[in-house]
Amino acid sequence: MKALLIGGTGTISLAISELLIELGWELYLLNRATHSAKIKNDKVKFITCDINDEEKAQKLLETMDFDVVVDFIAFVPEHLERDYRLFEGKTKQFIFISSASAYQKPLSDYRITEGTPLSNPYWEYSRNKIACEDYLMKMYRDKGFPVTIVRPSHTYSNRSIPLGVHGNNGSWQVAKRMLEGKPVIIHGDGTSLWTMTHNSDFAKGFVGLMGNIHALGETVQITSDETLTWNQIYQTIADALGVKLNPFYVSSSFLDACSDQDFQGGLIGDKANSVVFDNSKLKRLVPSYMATTRFDQGIRQTIKYILEHPEYQISDPLFDKWCDLVILTLNNAITQIKSK
Repeated sequence: MKALLIGGTGTISLAISELLIELGWELYLLNRATHSAKIKNDKVKFITCDINDEEKAQKLLETMDFDVVVDFIAFVPEHLERDYRLFEGKTKQFIFISSASAYQKPLSDYRITEGTPLSNPYWEYSRNKIACEDYLMKMYRDKGFPVTIVRPSHTYSNRSIPLGVHGNNGSWQVAKRMLEGKPVIIHGDGTSLWTMTHNSDFAKGFVGLMGNIHALGETVQITSDETLTWNQIYQTIADALGVKLNPFYVSSSFLDACSDQDFQGGLIGDKANSVVFDNSKLKRLVPSYMATTRFDQGIRQTIKYILEHPEYQISDPLFDKWCDLVILTLNNAITQIKSK
């Protein structure tokens, strides 16, 4: 089987690339080669190109066709319109990576299936993904374009600690605060439900959809079946670091109101909502699928890897200072109210 991955070196796509190599697929990666060193295998064929340079991409792909094409870096309908022009008639399956954040917010039912309505007034990213899905399904219905849509939720790898609240430089600063014994901000009261999926588990489900004729015209979510509260998530991370957790709870709306970051989208439009994913459809399409990496197991791998690789320990002093200010401000407000 012959696959082309557009991107291929991100959190999700790297695990898929590695599994495809292991399974003996003929694998092509189309990207700018910025992170190609992450794939160390002479069997992988690299097509060095910015996919947004459509003319160059068309020339490089002119004589090629594929069993499966996957675009990991399409975010707006214009990207898919370009992909349709490039790959119509050149692939037996085109897979688009959408997002579980596209599901209805606020949710009418915390149990999520592929039939849950799509609507997210809080996050433009999610609305763009919905528009992408709409365009591709129209191409499937009207033109027979062989589309499969995949909706991941919060998927993590060894290279980044998955969290609800962190700064623009990633999550290391939160781990650093834990190691220093400082309080860490948890949105809400930490009791809302969430699902973390290790990228190796995601890859198993995803590769099972590749070349799968029953997946054509379908939308499929891929997550773990494990449900956790945010309190459990943060406690598990602290345990992996070998430190005591000092949680400080702040409402998502307050965090959004006092930050320059897009906490409205990332929290109110996503992580602040309780979700439990039903993977029945995936398991019908890929009967062998089972997520086998529990969060406590996966996060120990992640923490170990990051502690052994200082290049992933990216400090964020501005976020650290902001956390201290939020905590000080709310503690002062409590003191003032109690004193009256």
